[in-house]
Amino acid sequence: MRSGLGKLMDINAFIATMPGRGLPGWLGYLAAPVEFFGGIALILGLATRYVAALLLLFVIIATLSSHRYWEFAEAAARRAQDNNFYKNLAIMGGLVFAFVTAGGRFSIDRLLARK
Repeated sequence: MRSGLGKLMDINAFIATMPGRGLPGWLGYLAAPVEFFGGIALILGLATRYVAALLLLFVIIATLSSHRYWEFAEAAARRAQDNNFYKNLAIMGGLVFAFVTAGGRFSIDRLLARK
């Protein structure tokens, strides 16, 4: 959420970085809101399975386009990207878990299902 908010607050700067990652600029208009609003929806447990699947796709793309640690020769930069790559793998695991288990007891999804 926090990272998505930063991207939304300066979306033009974020979009300008997309070609350097090998991605089309228009994808920035989708990625920033998905990251921010998807994070909010996941926390609230709203449309959990859909949001988890969408965020999983987002994290896969972000990881493979932005954290290619194997392309860095300098040790500190390589280590930083390596950490971010494996952090994102852990996030992917959490998103798969959220997809499989859905919203949970205190989610908006559960409240809506009761009605």
